[in-house]
Amino acid sequence: MALACAGENPNVSKTVAETTPNAMPCMIGSIGIKERPTMATATLAELELAAELVHGVLSPTPQIAWPLLAERSGAEVWVKHENHTPIGAFKLRGGLVYMDDHARRNRNGPGVITATRGNHGQSVAFAARRAGIGATIVVPEGNSTEKNAAMAAFGARLIVHGHDFQAAYEHAVARAAGDGLHLLPSFHPLLVRGVGTYALEFFRAVPDLHTVYVPIGLGSGICGVISARDALGLTTRVVGVVAEGAPAYALSFAERRPVSTNAADTMADGVACRVPVPESLAIILAGAERVMAVSDGEIKAAMRAYFTDTHNVAEGAGAAPLAALLKERGAMRGRKVGLILSGGNIDLALYRTVLAEAGDG
Repeated sequence: MALACAGENPNVSKTVAETTPNAMPCMIGSIGIKERPTMATATLAELELAAELVHGVLSPTPQIAWPLLAERSGAEVWVKHENHTPIGAFKLRGGLVYMDDHARRNRNGPGVITATRGNHGQSVAFAARRAGIGATIVVPEGNSTEKNAAMAAFGARLIVHGHDFQAAYEHAVARAAGDGLHLLPSFHPLLVRGVGTYALEFFRAVPDLHTVYVPIGLGSGICGVISARDALGLTTRVVGVVAEGAPAYALSFAERRPVSTNAADTMADGVACRVPVPESLAIILAGAERVMAVSDGEIKAAMRAYFTDTHNVAEGAGAAPLAALLKERGAMRGRKVGLILSGGNIDLALYRTVLAEAGDG
């Protein structure tokens, strides 16, 4: 097993500003940055400033080359362990950066409201409490009981509404207007900058990756990976991964336009999206090599493989990149590959069922 470490860049400038005409200024930490009027990938300066803020709360997560995963896949496999953050998922980074900006702009402003299947909500609850801001979080019916409990434990007010994420989101929009709350989206440039800090750590520690597989929910993670790769001038191929039962981004990538679906039917709640975000799709179309779909059965087998080969717990979305690699093991044989283990938040009962099922893992 190999371990690579990546920390903060000691040479980060403390006074970096972009000069984009007619842009709204935003604050990250105590440093002013002009936010570009259209959605674009984050710059190296923006990612480094975001990393300075994020690393004040959490240490860089490890990236580890696991020999049993290498034997299983035929590739040299490096895993970025975002399941090791204080909330067990990568989303914390984006919440910290967004909420820091919001608190500086609205010192006496209203609380925030957002919709989530869990990890985004935990991020918002954690960061809001740290900033002294109230957080209301809307989750769909049947949401993970353990993720719900974690959000409440971080101090959020929980509202259960709707049959899926999209319905919960639409309710959050209505409540924001009715209750005078700030609507915090699940995709935003500040969220991309925040979550992009894990990719900055990963690429600086292991810069010669041939391909990185990244799960896609609404797209902040993969957009952060594309941003960091481009900012560092690397040639790593980025592959997005979705569930076959929630193929909106795969369909959208194929047709090069947003394609919504009527349902998102998958056990991997972190990728259960049926309405893609146009801004994230634009970045994915420009910077990803492809978007591939894996079945729930393949995701479950990857969850079991993570446990048996590394003794790490991976939720469905976190295991999807490994499922994709195993699906393409022939093409990736002998190559140096990165996997984003985006989170490990899965209810005990479901995880027990996954482990008990027969399969290759």
